[in-house]
Amino acid sequence: MHELLPATPAGWLALLASYLLGAIPFGLVLGHLIGGVDIRRQGSGNIGATNVGRALGRPWAIAAFALDCAKGWAPAFFLPLWLTSESLHALRVGCGFAAVCGHVWPVYLRFRGGKGVATLCGAVIAVDPVVFLGGGAVWIATLLATRYVGLASMMMGLSFPFLAAWRLAGREYAAEVVWGTALLSALVFVRHRANIGRMLNGTEPRAGRGRVT
Repeated sequence: MHELLPATPAGWLALLASYLLGAIPFGLVLGHLIGGVDIRRQGSGNIGATNVGRALGRPWAIAAFALDCAKGWAPAFFLPLWLTSESLHALRVGCGFAAVCGHVWPVYLRFRGGKGVATLCGAVIAVDPVVFLGGGAVWIATLLATRYVGLASMMMGLSFPFLAAWRLAGREYAAEVVWGTALLSALVFVRHRANIGRMLNGTEPRAGRGRVT
């Protein structure tokens, strides 16, 4: 796993920049700009796209998801291109992970953020779009089968390291991507621990049947 750590000060600065970009609470910003509301006081209190949809409607939920996805994709895709002294794929994984951590623990909001699924999607797109498409298929299949959004997100995250291992088999940077996506998958599970408890208790709402958190 040491391959995931930057080898230069510039690499560490790239991780910091990725974290700070990932920490921008676009859902909260949209709530204030569009509806004049604090989405942390609406619905589940989460700053992600689902809660934006409750407060502002589906079009703004899509906008929030796109912005949160972009803040995972942009640093993971662009910053490594400027640091030729670093391993491209290792830094992409690192920057993506830092951006997701920024969304989950944003310094601007006293480290109380969202679940990071949209930002995770952007980071994985930057690392390998095919792996993301495979995970997206898992998300859709799980949602259709169970109608649990949280479970769909967890299964998508769980699929990423396995898809990366299959997709990148034999490539010299495969281990970096597999380990990185495994860490991101673990983070998704940690952020959905409340959903896991509700599913085990039979109290987790299903998509299309009341409130989904």
